[in-house]
Amino acid sequence: MERVDRTRGRAGVSEGTPASDRTLVLGSSSPRRRELLARAGLAFEVAPADIDERARPGESPETLAERLACEKALAVAQRLGATPPRIVLGADTIVVLDRDVLGKPVDTRDAERLLGRLVGRAHRVLTGVAVVASDRLRPASRVVESRVVMRSATSDEISRYVAGGEPLDKAGAYAAQGAGRRFIERIEGSESNVIGLPLEETLALLRDAGLRFE
Repeated sequence: MERVDRTRGRAGVSEGTPASDRTLVLGSSSPRRRELLARAGLAFEVAPADIDERARPGESPETLAERLACEKALAVAQRLGATPPRIVLGADTIVVLDRDVLGKPVDTRDAERLLGRLVGRAHRVLTGVAVVASDRLRPASRVVESRVVMRSATSDEISRYVAGGEPLDKAGAYAAQGAGRRFIERIEGSESNVIGLPLEETLALLRDAGLRFE
């Protein structure tokens, strides 16, 4: 499949504290992203961003995901300040069906509606990833796309899944790493991207920013 993988800018660091000595800060409260970074062996702190995540008129899904990732990283970096300098990671994952961006469900009924649209079809998962040094505030970013193919499912299956509560805080109303896996036939592209953070691309951005890790 063709994967969107756009890179913008560099998160370069200024003279002073070496990038390898800087603390990595995850600008997200997502337990999935925390787990993925920990699995990759990275030490980091968590400082969730608080931004307006609404799409702008005419904004493409790719632009939306990348913009929100940059805004999250910048918001946290500005809040933390330049001293001591840190490297901040922001990310935003969206589910796209046809031309519609499917957000998080507002309640169980909405979760059933969203998942009901996805089953039996293929959809795209886009994650924008941004890295910024808190003393430079110049984000480097990229967008990664995966394709998810779901099997057909009955309304009873969907209702039972939603009743467990898992999909209520997930874009598209399912969790690829949890019980929602039962609906997935296959994933084309990065699986960690579908979970919430494309690890290969994220680690590349962090290396480009000067962070050193095994």
